[in-house]
Amino acid sequence: MGQWDGGTVGQWTVIRVVAVAVTAVCAVGVARAQDTAQDRGVRIGITYAPGTRPALVVVPSARPLLDSVATIVARDLDHSDRFEMVRAPAALVDTADLRLTAALGAQFVVQVRLAGSGPELVLRDGRSGDVLLRRSIGTTDADLLRWSAHAAADEVVRTVTGQAGVASTSLLFVRNGRLWRVEADGHGLRRVPSAGFPSLSPAWSRDGRRIAYTAFVRSGMPIVIQDLVTGAREVVPTTERGLNITPAWSPDGRRLAFAHGTEAGTDIYVHEVGGGVQRLTVGRFSDNLSPTWSPDGSRIAFISTRARTPQLYVMNSDGTDQEVLARFDFGATGATSAPEWSPDGQAVAFHREVNGEPQIFVFDFGTRALRQLTGSGRNEDPTWAPDGRHIAFVSSRGGARNIWVVDLETGRLRQLTTGGGARLPAWSPRLTRN
Repeated sequence: MGQWDGGTVGQWTVIRVVAVAVTAVCAVGVARAQDTAQDRGVRIGITYAPGTRPALVVVPSARPLLDSVATIVARDLDHSDRFEMVRAPAALVDTADLRLTAALGAQFVVQVRLAGSGPELVLRDGRSGDVLLRRSIGTTDADLLRWSAHAAADEVVRTVTGQAGVASTSLLFVRNGRLWRVEADGHGLRRVPSAGFPSLSPAWSRDGRRIAYTAFVRSGMPIVIQDLVTGAREVVPTTERGLNITPAWSPDGRRLAFAHGTEAGTDIYVHEVGGGVQRLTVGRFSDNLSPTWSPDGSRIAFISTRARTPQLYVMNSDGTDQEVLARFDFGATGATSAPEWSPDGQAVAFHREVNGEPQIFVFDFGTRALRQLTGSGRNEDPTWAPDGRHIAFVSSRGGARNIWVVDLETGRLRQLTTGGGARLPAWSPRLTRN
């Protein structure tokens, strides 16, 4: 989930950071970003052997509606980074001729064709022609058509690999103090109405229906829970006054962790939705913030300045057994910020200062190893895709702050947003509809 941008030392430092953030998100002049993705500056600690991904071709169509769906599906499958995408020749238009697909070396063939209720996606074995998946798109409404195409692409990934793709997901982020939403392929950008201005630190509930965020209102900076379907909003108790930032939903959706600041420090609290609030840390003039839950809900990782420089800590979900998780290297790296636990529970991503600029790191629980993923420009606020394979983050590598996505297995980078000014992204769970 998108977390507060940067560590702090002391409560008044936190407040100064908030003031700077307000100025930054309200700035009008933003440099234009480059549109071309650059692979320079990414270091991945996994060796990838080319040629291990199956070859797949998406059949084009002469019918505009079908070809539009096929284009969306092809882009989604390409972004899954699980296939070697084969370029379809003109001779393959509206046909899944096995001789052609075999000559292309395609192990799988995807075709979008008309069925009784509308467009239908068919996945075939590229050599035998056996039908492996048949899925109805079932609509001609433009918005629903896109989302149905995303869901169909995810099912293709599931059928071939055993794990669904992430095309049917969205990312929340902040731009100029407003909440925005964009689909995982970079399309469908739109504003999300929210309480207060600016709004910061958006976070998804695990069912994808609710979000939580910090809203600047006259009375302070409360945490707001908002239903994306009905638009209904509620304020988390005890957050009506003062500093309240970095909300994070528990996996079961029943609890919301967040940081609440007073003059004595900033501490992590947990709100039982529909119930009370429990304090988990005791700041004693230090700051504890940016909580993130383990997938089983038993532990919470967070940032603390109790040792002066912000470092990554972990504790049980009731606040017990607090300990340092990943110490910084004195003289080599600096403050740690914005942790997020991976969907499989095996790692935590965060950003840490290196030579004065934030870079993305991943801490692996199994090996206790720390990997630096980026090295070009400012890279911060990582957020995991539901597949645990992709990480989105904010980078200035193109000249302005935009959201980029990296595939941890191949090291492939793609730029998700343009226009600059992006901050604090949060990747959704898989959604049933947009």
